[in-house]
Order: sequence, then structure tokens, then C-alpha cells
Amino acid sequence: MYKLRAPASSANIGSGFDSIGIALNLYNYVTFEESDEILVECEDEVPKDGTNLIVDTVRKVYAQAGRTFRGLHVIQENHVPMVRGLGSSSTCIAAGVSIAGKLMGDNLSLHDKVTLAAMIEGHPDNVAPALLGGFVAAALDHGEVYYQRKELDHDRIGFVAVVPDFKVSTEKARAALPRELPLQDAVYNLSRSALLTAAFLTENYGLLRIATKDRLHQRYRLQLVTGGEEILRKLLELGAYSSTVSGAGPTLLAAVPAGDKVVYEGISHFVSQAYPTYQVLRLQADNAGLVIV
Repeated sequence: MYKLRAPASSANIGSGFDSIGIALNLYNYVTFEESDEILVECEDEVPKDGTNLIVDTVRKVYAQAGRTFRGLHVIQENHVPMVRGLGSSSTCIAAGVSIAGKLMGDNLSLHDKVTLAAMIEGHPDNVAPALLGGFVAAALDHGEVYYQRKELDHDRIGFVAVVPDFKVSTEKARAALPRELPLQDAVYNLSRSALLTAAFLTENYGLLRIATKDRLHQRYRLQLVTGGEEILRKLLELGAYSSTVSGAGPTLLAAVPAGDKVVYEGISHFVSQAYPTYQVLRLQADNAGLVIV
């Protein structure tokens, strides 16, 4: 049997809608082996049959390669909160393409895995950092993913996540978005997403407060997050570089100076008083991506 570790991820980071993500040091683990049947073991409420996302992903990769899928035995150990905007489903897709590659004789390159995962997910913002680690800007173009990755220095930047006690599905979060946007809003986001990428690649984190501003999705998704606007505002008041909706939400993510205590302790106190069922996590970037351990 083999065992892999797949990191959580935060997508969008404000202005980088469907194109930018960061891997975080919160992990799901999957133990796996070939089998003549489908056997899924997990303490959480996940499908235990062929509709399981990991199993279904392996099946799709086998089909793409023209291979016959007979079965799979997997044991899932989940630590990434599910349906909270921290890429839990992307850990499964990343795991699935990696398992398929391993069981087919390590015949998939890392680039192949990123492209297959993005095609299955529909966009690369979560699956790319889950596989690659670090900060990733990526685009899916004509069935292939093009990306730029950067490791994040733990001595320069950290993260604080506020995780609400309720779920928001990606489908519901996308349904909240308008079908059309004014041209000026599109230009607004284009300029800030370009600045966002430059800020991370050059480690000029002072730019993040401006670079993470967004007019495409956050204002609409915050309507689904009780206290969301208030918490984002408080994070900035406490000195965070930025505060954004993580993925489709409801988790809220702040980029903070390395070794930060002020933002973490301040928001922990605020949340414990105003939203006592919410969880506050101190996190770092994961620079390894998915690894078979």
C-alpha cells in the first residue's frame, strides 16, 4: 500500500478569480492499493462506492489512458474542512490523478497531473497548488494548463483563516454571481490580479491590500457568510496584509507578516465574542504540494 498527503488550498486570493491559489499546511491523507473491487474506508460521510471523488477521478484517468479500471482500496483521513472553501474536493482530485499515475507505473508527469486535474475540476485555481505547492497562477487553455509557481518563504509571510461552522457549496456560491459585469469591473480586476501575481513573485506583500481588491465575486459571496464583511474589515484593522474570501467561501483568509501574533490573537478574541462557533486557524504555505509519503 502507498500513502499520500494532499494540502488544502485557498483559491482566488481576492482578484485572481479561478486562476490563482495558495497551498496551505492543512492536509488530507489517502492510503491506497490496487484491488479487484471498490473499497472506501473513511470516518467522514463521503461516498463509499464508485461515486467517491477519488475513485471516480482514478476511473477517469484510466479511461483517458485507455486502461481498464478494476477497482481500488482507499483509506481517507480528512483534516481539511469539507465544503468550506479550503479545497477539500481538490485534494481528492489531486489524489485521484496521483494514485492513477502511480498504479499505472508512474507514467504521468507532474504537468500531466495538473492538466488532468484541472480538466476534471473545470479550473486550475485549487488543484494546481494542491499538486504543486506554494503560490500558483494558472490558466487552462485548449485542454492544457499553463502555470507559474513560487515557493513562499515562511520567514516572510503567514496566513490566518477564519472557518465558519456552516457549509457553502461551490454550486451555491457560483449561483450567487451575476451573469454579466460592467466593463469597468472587469478592468478593475484585471489590473489588480496582475498586481497580485507581481506582489507574490517579488515578495512585495505591502501591495496585497490593493492587489486583492475584487469586483467579480467577493461582494456576492459575502452575502452567504454571516459576519463575513465585518471579519474581513477587522482583519485589516488588526494589520493583515490582506483579507479575502477563501475560494467559494465561507472561510475567510488573511495574509499576515511571518510570526504574526497581533492579527491571530486579535481576530481569535473578536471571533470568540461575536461568532463563537467559528474556528480560527494559524497557517503557513505548503511548498511541497502533493507527496506520496
